[in-house]
Amino acid sequence: MISRYTLPEMSVVWSEEVKLRHWLRIEILVCEAWARLGRIPPEDLRAIQERASVTVERVQKVERTTHHDVAAFVQAAGEAVGPAGRWIHFGLTSSDLLDTGLALQLREATDQLLRRLEELFAVVRSMGLEHRDTVCVGRTHGIIAEPTTFGHKLAVWAFELARDHHRLRRAREAVSVGKISGAVGTYAAVDPSVEEYVCGQLGLATAEASTQILQRDRHAEFLSALAVTGATLEKIALEIRHLQRSEVREVQEPFEAGQMGSSAMPHKRNPILCERICGLARLLRANLQAGLENVALWHERDISHSSVERVILPDSSIVLDYMLHLATRVMEGLRVFPERMRENLERTSGLVYSQPVLLALIDAGLSRDEAYAIVQSAAAAAWDRGADFREELGADGRVRDVLPAEDLASLFEPRLEHLDAVFARLEKLELPEGTG
Repeated sequence: MISRYTLPEMSVVWSEEVKLRHWLRIEILVCEAWARLGRIPPEDLRAIQERASVTVERVQKVERTTHHDVAAFVQAAGEAVGPAGRWIHFGLTSSDLLDTGLALQLREATDQLLRRLEELFAVVRSMGLEHRDTVCVGRTHGIIAEPTTFGHKLAVWAFELARDHHRLRRAREAVSVGKISGAVGTYAAVDPSVEEYVCGQLGLATAEASTQILQRDRHAEFLSALAVTGATLEKIALEIRHLQRSEVREVQEPFEAGQMGSSAMPHKRNPILCERICGLARLLRANLQAGLENVALWHERDISHSSVERVILPDSSIVLDYMLHLATRVMEGLRVFPERMRENLERTSGLVYSQPVLLALIDAGLSRDEAYAIVQSAAAAAWDRGADFREELGADGRVRDVLPAEDLASLFEPRLEHLDAVFARLEKLELPEGTG
């Protein structure tokens, strides 16, 4: 049975409980940093460390009055501590908490996406090596071109997925940054050592310079990495959709027992999973556009980005997580029809070998223009009258004069031995371990 998609890990990353837990951890670390500087008495720090807590329900209740999520959180956390709670949020601005907490969520989301991508990559790479000799028709502009192998298609996808993995790792680094620098980033009410301590404890880098917020080019880079990865998945899905068309039918996405393709036509086996992947890729691109719009804000900060990010960052993470699951499901259950691939290759009447014939005629002494005209004329007869391409060539005296029949015949076989170089690279291709 093919696994169904569940959302426990990614949904937890973006849950209110996890967000508030990150905020509380940051606030406690800030208090620890202040205590190291002698600002907060040891007994007050102990009270904060032992008693500070919040619940989603309490924060939401307070927020109904404050209409400010961070203010509600600070009030709720302080209530749990008692008098020492006055030190919570000391010297901070809301975005110190929001942006540093968001960095933790983005890092966790990216780790989940990297794991998903690694699973898909392993399947595609393995299939590529398995089908290295599965010959099929290559197509350009949707028109038959020259022979290739299905494994070669898969190798192209595997290398692209590896680049996506690299982009996601770079994006993880870009967003794994915190800031505890105050209202406009000048450290007017907080010592820079507080920021260094907090970010160090969280495993985050400190922003080299910040305003009231972390700069949104980081988040745009994250969304870009997600959108590009989504585009790769769309590319894979679109190719499978084309190859599954009734007239082609070289592959088929999974179709389970009891599944129905149409309420009206029982014969239908539609590529619905691949179509879903293609559709969802559009959301990632749209969200990237919104992320790019968030980069330019008024002066040291305005709030126009905030409402947008509350949608696009979790949604994009969840969408790509689901797309990666779908793509892995498709590839694990993909049916490949090598016989149909060979049949489609042979149905071309030999047209896929036009370039080897062209080059052989040139090599035999004909001018390129003359050789091209000969081959194109024979190909036109095959296209337009259903003639056999090889027979048309053999009937041309200009071809017979320079190419013996056995030499001409030898040109009508796939020449794919040089693909061994690609598969040698694929065999060596591995994704780096870890997320750093």
